[in-house]
Amino acid sequence: MQRNKIEKRNTLNISYNWLQQFITVDLSEDRVSEILTDLGLEVEGTSRYESIKGSLSGVVVGEVLECHQHPNADRLKVTQVAIGAGAPVQIVCGAPNVAQGQKVPVATVGTTLYDKEGNAFKISKSKIRGEVSQGMICAEDELGLGDGHDGILVLDDEWDVGTPCSEIFSIEQDIVIEIGLTPNRADAMSHMGVARDLKAACIQNKIPYDWCTPEINSFHIANYSRTIPVEVINTKQAPQYFGLTISNVSVKPSPDWLQNRLKAIGITPKNNIVDVTNYVLHELGQPLHAFDADKISDKIIVQNLPAGTPFTTLDGVERKLHQDDLMICDAEGPLCLAGIFGGLHSGVSATTKTIFLESAYFDPVAIRKAAKRHGLNTDASFRFERGIDLEIGVYALKRAAILIRELSGGEFTSDIEEYTQPLPDKVSVILEYNQLEKTIGQSIPIEELNSILQSLEIKVIHSNVDGLALEIPRYRVDVTRPADVIEEILRVYGYNNIDTKPLQFVAQPKYNWKDANKLENATANKLTAMGFFEMMNNSLGSQDYKTSTFFEPVTLMNPLGQELSQLRQSLVYGALEAVAFNLNRQNKNVKLFEFGHVYGKDTSGFKQAKRLIMVLSGDIHSEHWEVNHQPGPFFYLKGVIEDLFATLTIPVNLSDSNHTDWMQEGITINHKNKDIGALGLVSPKLLESFAIDKAVYMAELDWETICKCAHAENLQFIEVPKFPFVRRDFALLLDKNISFDTLKETALTQDRKILKSVSLFDVYEGKNLPENKKSYGLSFYFQDTLKTLTDKQVDKVMEKLKKTFETKFDAKLR
Repeated sequence: MQRNKIEKRNTLNISYNWLQQFITVDLSEDRVSEILTDLGLEVEGTSRYESIKGSLSGVVVGEVLECHQHPNADRLKVTQVAIGAGAPVQIVCGAPNVAQGQKVPVATVGTTLYDKEGNAFKISKSKIRGEVSQGMICAEDELGLGDGHDGILVLDDEWDVGTPCSEIFSIEQDIVIEIGLTPNRADAMSHMGVARDLKAACIQNKIPYDWCTPEINSFHIANYSRTIPVEVINTKQAPQYFGLTISNVSVKPSPDWLQNRLKAIGITPKNNIVDVTNYVLHELGQPLHAFDADKISDKIIVQNLPAGTPFTTLDGVERKLHQDDLMICDAEGPLCLAGIFGGLHSGVSATTKTIFLESAYFDPVAIRKAAKRHGLNTDASFRFERGIDLEIGVYALKRAAILIRELSGGEFTSDIEEYTQPLPDKVSVILEYNQLEKTIGQSIPIEELNSILQSLEIKVIHSNVDGLALEIPRYRVDVTRPADVIEEILRVYGYNNIDTKPLQFVAQPKYNWKDANKLENATANKLTAMGFFEMMNNSLGSQDYKTSTFFEPVTLMNPLGQELSQLRQSLVYGALEAVAFNLNRQNKNVKLFEFGHVYGKDTSGFKQAKRLIMVLSGDIHSEHWEVNHQPGPFFYLKGVIEDLFATLTIPVNLSDSNHTDWMQEGITINHKNKDIGALGLVSPKLLESFAIDKAVYMAELDWETICKCAHAENLQFIEVPKFPFVRRDFALLLDKNISFDTLKETALTQDRKILKSVSLFDVYEGKNLPENKKSYGLSFYFQDTLKTLTDKQVDKVMEKLKKTFETKFDAKLR
């Protein structure tokens, strides 16, 4: 194909008339559309194509009976024209060649004609310089038959007056079917591919049809006067390459039938050579390219060129090549970006006399990457990227060559120069009957199943009572598994033919309350109940989002942009993006959480781990008349985390820390001497980089470790005590470096029998206190499961605690 048409198609346009050249079937366009949709080739719409817009409806053969000079205009004539039914009509005409006795095309009153731009104008009865005019005698361009406007179009005398002009001129009318093609169906990216599916449906539904494919038996070499050798250097990216020299061609416009085929599906005709390559591409699905052979130096070389090599494509843009771009070259330099776009100076022009016609199979991955690198999307790359038929290269080349010979008068002056590697083995699939029945919910009779497989050209190489051994045709690159074969069978068998049955429930496995998914869902439910919203951020991020980790970052080889160039190593940056997004939209109070993976790599390979992140900014509770005081965000988030770990029965220790990348100050969460998370205030410098001007509090937890530690011991249930608890308080003055956790652990070691818990209800630092001192308000809760405690028992323990705090921490009661 001459790669001079760049477009991005969401649909595949199929001509109904063209389709009928492969499969002749007595079905309406609507029925064909319905069948194709049932086959998975979803028809998104249809449109009507007319080679002459309006199809000359209302234009008839007229005969000029009288022709006189207009009494009020030197350049106008007043004519009396017979148009068949009824009396002759008077028409004012400005053409210099109108004369009595002529047979002419007449657009009658009420007829709609179209100008070159497709704009409609309606013929109406009017007065021109005082004379009535009831129609229009038309020129070529006014009918859409050509560009001539020197005078009216004069018809042969053989035509009867009143004959519709649509019967005189060859007008192509067609229905264009727009198919929303899924990317896996590379085999259906042509009229033959769609016709092949339609044939399978006809076989299944017992609809009579006639099948015909283009003949190539007339292909023969005239002489060997011009041979262009082919050398393939990069055999991995070009496992097949075929070329043929065609001499003495005459480049000219294509005949109407070919132009109409291309115009119907949205392709603008160029010339007979280029149009044939486009035609065969859309007919068979094989991209082709025609080079001007006189511009090829010595031979064709398929290779890669050094990075940075300049190459000007057909659109006039100079591009710098990548070292992985596959190029079609000659002895002097590049000619074509293989499978994607032709070169500016090697294509067919009006002066071309000899062409080199190329048909090849290029590696889909290489073509996809090269097309993306250069921002090109052509009809050829669209097909090469998805994988074309490995076996059709020579057939398509011969088909195109025969058409070029017929339309240009050329002759074949070389053998088919070829480079081919052995074709890969066809894919074999074992399909078990019970798997098929289990998947679709019912059995398909063996005879019908074999008929469907045969209609799909899937060969049964062996069968037994358990199933079938199948061989998949090479053009079905997407069918590689039993599930794919079942899908193929179903779409031909008909999803509508599957019986409606009640849902069958499978007994769930034994409930595992330690399952990671259940822990995650339970935690998510707990957080949402507290007013948090779950967020889902992109796993891709910017290289600017740096974090200290034991692993190297994983960067993308071909990123969409700098901002999405590597896999994230932390959930922090995505969370801050979400905070900034909300704050910028007047959502000033943010409570978010996310479960997500982080990624890295080391010498042993790629790594990933799951994290849980929680973010707070603004007020904890919504503004309300009952809310008199907002809790501190840090201590609120600390309480959420403590509650979470208590629910998961994971004992943790909290200690001061600011070692994380994102933290200004905060605490580390530790379990059995292993850090499993951090909680703190996000540093102002980091917030500034996200344009956040409010304080943000964040906690990032190692979720995988948490899941392993959760409910490590079986839950134990104790009876609710019958006897009341007793509370006593201490207000202690002590050094600032002494933490509450230290005091709590010390207190609980003094008396585990009746001292059940210790809590902190007040912290004060500042005025009226000595330097480097703080005041803690501690509550102690006592309870005995067997009896009511007395003041004497409680006072004894409290005195013991007082002495311990004074001795060990130099604390004083206030």
